[in-house]
Amino acid sequence: MAKHLTLPDEAVLIAPRDQLNFLDVATLPLPHPMTPFEVWQMMMEKPLPLAKQAFWLRDAISARFGVKKIGGFSTRPTTPPRIGRKLDFFLVEDISPTRMLLTERDRHLDVMTCITTTDSVLAITSSVKVHNTYGRLYMLPVAPAHKLIVSAMLRRLRKTLSAR
Repeated sequence: MAKHLTLPDEAVLIAPRDQLNFLDVATLPLPHPMTPFEVWQMMMEKPLPLAKQAFWLRDAISARFGVKKIGGFSTRPTTPPRIGRKLDFFLVEDISPTRMLLTERDRHLDVMTCITTTDSVLAITSSVKVHNTYGRLYMLPVAPAHKLIVSAMLRRLRKTLSAR
């Protein structure tokens, strides 16, 4: 069961809160208004060290259980994606000047990353609903790793924003 976190007003979850197996909200004050897509572009400018290797390992292990490969973050789009299109391995379910909903769903689990930028605050809200034992086992290492990765991405973004 997910712990009780304060959700941003515009945040959307993959399932009702009491059905989630993972919930995390990470925030960062923004020095000026930005869209979620602008934030995404800035975070993806320079991938985290070892991210490519981590995704390769994830794909190598998960493929043995019939999970599709996701490959990691590789695209650098210059225009916002359209609803129904892919942004790297995520499906874009909604996009507006203040919210971008990204999902990945399979038979093991459903994942949603909701990026909001309201009141000069960036929030990355991640929610997961697990469907089976493999999904639960998958989340054992992924849940703590996800928190570390998002935290590292926000630290780098803060440095980038302060340097501009």
